[in-house]
Amino acid sequence: MDKLRRVLSGQEENEELGLTAQVLDATTLSYSTRVKWFVICFAGGILCSILGSALLFIPKTGIKLFAVFYTLGNVAALASTCFLMGPLKQLKRMFEPTRLIATIVMLLCLILTLCAVFWWHKKGLAIIFCILQFLAMTWYSISYIPFARDAVMKCFTTCLS
Repeated sequence: MDKLRRVLSGQEENEELGLTAQVLDATTLSYSTRVKWFVICFAGGILCSILGSALLFIPKTGIKLFAVFYTLGNVAALASTCFLMGPLKQLKRMFEPTRLIATIVMLLCLILTLCAVFWWHKKGLAIIFCILQFLAMTWYSISYIPFARDAVMKCFTTCLS
């Protein structure tokens, strides 16, 4: 936008932009573009998770495909938020004290799911880690909604008592 203003006002662009300014100028996306790519990436993540669940019932290789696609789906859904707030801000918010434990459990379960399938060859353990992935991702996502964690905890304590 600044370039257009300079050209329209008759000022020539003799000054050189610094490297940081050039990178930021080249990588900024409009709000509508960010939202579109968020939706595309998030929908792709959901599609991968559903596809992984469908591939679970293929004999022999089904559990491996399930673990890979389900994990890939969760990573894509998590990465989709980078389009909304930017990758650095996303990483900073992921490791805030309010969601630190959920983030660590989620990332650990993503890794352990793949380890259970490819290195340890434990199908049941992979399923357990996928369930833990889901729960950790849900708890992590809820942390972005004000007072949602408190409401969920109150609901569970009410149901248990």
